[in-house]
Amino acid sequence: MSRSVLLQLARESIQEVLELQRTIDKATLLNEHPLLNEKIATTLNIYLDKELRGSYTSPAAQKSLLEDIIYNAKVAAFEDKNFTPLTTSEYLSCEIELILNTPDGVMSQRDEPILKNSMVESEQKRT
Repeated sequence: MSRSVLLQLARESIQEVLELQRTIDKATLLNEHPLLNEKIATTLNIYLDKELRGSYTSPAAQKSLLEDIIYNAKVAAFEDKNFTPLTTSEYLSCEIELILNTPDGVMSQRDEPILKNSMVESEQKRT
């Protein structure tokens, strides 16, 4: 199953910090997905073993959706005062939930852990 553009953006934002390199091509994403230019406030939650591991909510819709997701993912993963910064192994095992506070209402998406996805895909290929 493919990951949504928004959840992939959240994952790549965290991965950039863990790998110490910029990989997100903002210009291309904004060109391919015009919705990312809209000002939409988000909440990003990180779960490890179904327990909250980090969270950040935008106070208001002040940034583009692209910038809001990038910022919130990095704060939730590395700056939530209730938790230590996310490690690489935790990142690979965590679920990410993205909540959009749109004018039409609240929308939520949740992403499975990378390691779980990899193991399931490997298992499916063998059968």
